[in-house]
Amino acid sequence: MYMQFRRWLAIGCLLAIGLPTVASAQDPPAASPVAPPTAGAPGALRPVTSACSNALPAPAAQPPDRSAPVLLQVELCFGTQGGTPLLPGDTYQYYIQVIPLVSLPSRGAWTPYTNAVEQTIRDDFKRLWDQGFLDDLSIEVNDYVFPNGVIGRVVSYHIEERERIKTIRYDGSKQVDRTKIEEQLRERSLVIGADSFVDEAKIRRVSAVVGDLMREKGFNPTVTWKLEPIDKTSKTVNLTFMIEEGPRQKIKKVDFVGNDAFSDDKLAGQMKENKSTGFLSFITGTGTVNQAKFEEDAERIEDFYQNRGYPRVRVSPPEIKVIEDTKDGKTQWIELRIPVSEGAKYNFGQIDFEGNTHVRTEYLGAVYAVKPGEIYSRKKIYEGHKQAQAAYGSLGFMEFTPFEDRTFSDSGADPDKALAALVPEALAPPPSSVPAPGEPHKAVDGKTPTVDVTIRITEGEQFFINRIAFTGNTTTRDNVIRRELGTLLEGAPFNTEALKVALRRVNQLGYFKPLEENKDVKVDKTTGKSNLVDVTVKLEEQNRNQLTFGAGISQYEGFFGQLAFSTSNFMGRGESLTLSFQGGERARNYQVGFTEPYLFDRNITGGLNVFRRELQYIGYYTQKSSGASVIFGRPLSAFTRAFLNYSYETVSITDVNEALFDSSCINTIQGCSVIESLNDLSQLTQTQQQAACANNLFFCDQLLLNSGGSRIISKVTPSLVHNTVDHPIFPTQGKKYTMSVDLAVLGGNTQYIKPRAEGIWFFRHTSRTSVGFRALAEYITPVGRTEQLPVFERLFLGGEYSIRGFDVRSIGPTVPNSLVVLGGNKSLTFNAEYLVTIAGPVRLVLFADAGQVRDFGERFGWKQDLTELVYPTPPPLQGLGPDIAHPLEVPAITERSIGSVNAFKTSTGVEVRFFMPVLNVPFRLIYAWNPSRAGVLDNNLQPAKSSVFRFAVGTTF
Repeated sequence: MYMQFRRWLAIGCLLAIGLPTVASAQDPPAASPVAPPTAGAPGALRPVTSACSNALPAPAAQPPDRSAPVLLQVELCFGTQGGTPLLPGDTYQYYIQVIPLVSLPSRGAWTPYTNAVEQTIRDDFKRLWDQGFLDDLSIEVNDYVFPNGVIGRVVSYHIEERERIKTIRYDGSKQVDRTKIEEQLRERSLVIGADSFVDEAKIRRVSAVVGDLMREKGFNPTVTWKLEPIDKTSKTVNLTFMIEEGPRQKIKKVDFVGNDAFSDDKLAGQMKENKSTGFLSFITGTGTVNQAKFEEDAERIEDFYQNRGYPRVRVSPPEIKVIEDTKDGKTQWIELRIPVSEGAKYNFGQIDFEGNTHVRTEYLGAVYAVKPGEIYSRKKIYEGHKQAQAAYGSLGFMEFTPFEDRTFSDSGADPDKALAALVPEALAPPPSSVPAPGEPHKAVDGKTPTVDVTIRITEGEQFFINRIAFTGNTTTRDNVIRRELGTLLEGAPFNTEALKVALRRVNQLGYFKPLEENKDVKVDKTTGKSNLVDVTVKLEEQNRNQLTFGAGISQYEGFFGQLAFSTSNFMGRGESLTLSFQGGERARNYQVGFTEPYLFDRNITGGLNVFRRELQYIGYYTQKSSGASVIFGRPLSAFTRAFLNYSYETVSITDVNEALFDSSCINTIQGCSVIESLNDLSQLTQTQQQAACANNLFFCDQLLLNSGGSRIISKVTPSLVHNTVDHPIFPTQGKKYTMSVDLAVLGGNTQYIKPRAEGIWFFRHTSRTSVGFRALAEYITPVGRTEQLPVFERLFLGGEYSIRGFDVRSIGPTVPNSLVVLGGNKSLTFNAEYLVTIAGPVRLVLFADAGQVRDFGERFGWKQDLTELVYPTPPPLQGLGPDIAHPLEVPAITERSIGSVNAFKTSTGVEVRFFMPVLNVPFRLIYAWNPSRAGVLDNNLQPAKSSVFRFAVGTTF
């Protein structure tokens, strides 16, 4: 305060008008900042006398005879710091604007010393002092008399610069590290950098921040600071903050005084930061006093009351009572004594609105949804505020402000007298109209008191959009972003609700890092124009191009090599292009796909995909498919689109595992020998097919024997998608509903209907966590000429995209009298995730998965039979004579029930998911436990393990 007093006293002197005098920020005079000139004796040209003891050269010439006084010289004096400035000379030349006015004798250019020049000197003083890098400043003016008697004025600036901080230290505490302190200082714009000037006011604020951090840890600290000079000439010091922690304060008990409506435990449960020590405090961290958060806890308790009919409740600051100290002096056990004045319990009376001219009162009444006679709840008022703000914001009234004005039907008692009886005088709140704690349940005239609410509305001006601009979109074209803005158009009203929808639609593209409304969108009133705003959206491109080449090995593809290019933002136009070529030991994939989201510059999606795939399912068969598909889609609303897809595909299977054959239907050795030698179904003769297919519809239809090992599928798929999920890779909130049905009825030799329904929900929990759920139901049934579904169309579960702890296609009904999974015709899948953002693109995911698959004629249930195979004893040979030519009947393998198990197969565990910008896909490390796995075998036909570790890419949902 003393330094500020000196500064403003000096500035006040600067503004005084009068004869030149001395100006000093250290000891300001009573008149003017310019010292009176001191006259010298006339004579020959000689060196100028310097007020700073500087050797200034003699003038090169003298002004014309009888001239007015001239500005001869300006000098800077640093006498108190050894004559050397610490700041660059350019700094002083910038702020001292009288320097360019100095006379140039060698050129015969003379500047008269006028009132304007003197005013410039006064302004220089103020400019220099306002910068905050000086400890003292004064200006002195001396006269130099030329031989012809003309006066030359010499202006001397006496400057003492402020000390600079060389190093900063925090001593005395290990509880709060330097990184945490500096992070808090950055958030509050209080960073003290090395080589910065000493600012005592700022240092005191930093001390307060350090104290707050210690108090959040439960300490009652003392924070002091000191400056230690390093070099007086260089004006440098070391700054040290000294922290005395004091004992850590632990809460033994929280006692509320004055609460009648709710118990102490109920009110203590509303507190978040100052809870009493409990059994799990060593895990939860509760039980430590956090003085900096007392006010927040008080607000939570008041919210609890006000949402239950007590609008006049007041919670006062607590009294901290020390119960005992530990022997080592490091911990204090305390009791918090919190005064509460509940006031009366009220019902809603009438609700009125004032100030609304653009939104009808009837609409606002429906928005606030308050009924006279029901219990007062501030939450209902706040929810009404939000909806009313949305209504006004959609019309362009972005400065809409509601205010709740309440009128109580009773006056209540004097709250201060009642509260004074409960708490010490120092803790009593300021006077108010809160009813006394003794009055909360007393009705007036036998009736519950009411509160009339008037919502006073300040609508403000209606704003329109002048300009929408984008920054940071180095690849994506502006029109690709603009078409996602919907009704947010230049010239239209500034619709704040449309802005929220637009940001979510832009985020759903996945082209940019997720946008936040209050961080990445800037809304400024247009300069020089009324009722107009400029909207600027700050974008940061994400790589949406995937270029992959190389080799690898995986559980299902074996060793493989691949070359692939995929982009969802081709040439920045928002188009999708996929080129993929992969060849390997078990998998081959060739694909070309292109999707245009705005076909013919209309909001219609159009796409074409041509593919050829081959994949070997280990232990089952090899599936080969080739074909093409086209897709069209159009929006029905902002987040809902309808699609129509047509595909034509040829599918064949080879290398069939003999375990897939239904041995109960093959009753001859010759038949078995035919099957055992089977490799390529298309190579079987008609006689062989008839021999193998005798009484074996499963073998003929499901393994494609009757169709030469291949099937043709021609299907059309209508689908409906409603998607409000905020980001495709890092979702935090929103929902997605998908309904589709495959109608394979347009030709081909495989006909079926396959409906599918999926729901996905994400809920934000905290700023760094969210919860996700998925429910999926699928069903398929053959129609028309198809009696048995081919094996590749049947439904399976298992794998990192359905139930994470099980192998792919390992959950489902098995082949009769076999352990091999056949698949079913209906399935249910449920997934739940708790997602925690660790840092940047890294997430920790806690998950739980469950699902089951059922076949024709089976119902979903909680239990299912667990069976085992019974292998018969082969009959003895009857001889080697002519009888050998006759078929020998072989007893069939049978199954028997050995109990029941859970029908839903479950998996739970933890997953680390991290995003790879180069490859543009999430990588996943999954560790899963399988609590319900009875009856499930892995792909090696061994019982599923209780826990597994997997590596995968993508997301489960």
